[in-house]
Amino acid sequence: MTSFATATEVAAGIRRGTLSARELTEQLFARIDASDVNAVVATRREYALKAASEADRAVARGDAVGPLHGVPMTIKDAFAVAGLPTTWGEPAFAGRVADQDAVVVERLQAAGAIIVGKSNVHHLLADFGQTVNPVYGRTVNPWDPARTPGGSSGGAAAALATGLSYLEYGSDLAGSIRIPAAYCGVYGLKPTAGTVPLRGFQPPGPPAAPAREFPSAVGPLARSAADLRLALGVTGGPETSSWELAPPRRRRLADFRAGVVLDDPRCPVTGEVGKVLSDAVDALAVAGVRIREGWPDGVDPVVQADAFGFQVELFFAGLEGRELAGVAGQERRRADLTAAWGRYFADVDVFLCPAVFTTAFPHDERHRYDDQVFWIAQASLPGLPALNAPVGGALPVGLQVVGPAHEDDTAITFAELAADVVGGFVAPGG
Repeated sequence: MTSFATATEVAAGIRRGTLSARELTEQLFARIDASDVNAVVATRREYALKAASEADRAVARGDAVGPLHGVPMTIKDAFAVAGLPTTWGEPAFAGRVADQDAVVVERLQAAGAIIVGKSNVHHLLADFGQTVNPVYGRTVNPWDPARTPGGSSGGAAAALATGLSYLEYGSDLAGSIRIPAAYCGVYGLKPTAGTVPLRGFQPPGPPAAPAREFPSAVGPLARSAADLRLALGVTGGPETSSWELAPPRRRRLADFRAGVVLDDPRCPVTGEVGKVLSDAVDALAVAGVRIREGWPDGVDPVVQADAFGFQVELFFAGLEGRELAGVAGQERRRADLTAAWGRYFADVDVFLCPAVFTTAFPHDERHRYDDQVFWIAQASLPGLPALNAPVGGALPVGLQVVGPAHEDDTAITFAELAADVVGGFVAPGG
């Protein structure tokens, strides 16, 4: 069923001529119209259908085409897409229509993707636990509409889980890709810090002053790990020089060396999450993955989580023109922790830990659930690539796969191979 096919599969079918980009796009719009999860909140139908028809004609002519040729997809309503509003969920921005594309959009379209619309976000991207705003309302979890899809890329994750998009692109400052991916049961990658340019990822208005790229990052969400690789391959790299995704360290699951921490008294996982993750790691060990338990030498997870909190505060202080005390000491702490992770990855290929300590929780705007950041912070502070891989559960449970800096495909390849052992994306109710 093509509704839940991967972007890689759909692109291959379009290139072969066995799938029609126009028909896929028409079917996608029909599913969006029928959906009640409120994941896709703005569309450009005339443009998308025209682009899809031209994509089919290009294949018929035998033209050279890009790796995402004809693939209809949505993108988080925080990226500028020419002709579509970029609201960030803020009413003051509701009438602002972008006149140029973000660099991520430029690169996706250059690879042949068709951006059909925008996915919902939390108001001003200010909550990683839920997705609701006064412009478009609340997005619900496709597994249980009484529960949150996570935030702030909740619309992106819910759209993929519901078959409303073949690929998505989001942002991750404090887990805004990985948390919704975990809650909705899809894959989501926070790339190595600085890998994907941020131009065009900002609220409407004059171009933002250059900001520290750490700790914010933008990256793909998808229904397969292979799609993460494809999307990162066409969007990564600086704007002024060439770039290629570094190859993975290993190509067989049994050759991987994996560090593992599945629980910690400072942020204990729930019984449901713990059992699913433990079963997954057991299955990986049976498949030949060499397991090393425990935190890296020199890494105190509480110190790291606190240091990450400071860095997030520093990020926002910079945007607001504020100064914080103690920056030099915090920068030394971050450098020390980053060096410790570098030493660790000399003998380990990936580090496995929970993406979130619980499954999706009921909607509740009174709480921020800041404890969710504990597990997210472990990869975010040192700027390491980290992805969520769905590994089962009555409600989705996510395994966070952290890789060495600038070796994103090592984490992606591990998740891709692991899917044969621990499962991967499953449609809600499937």
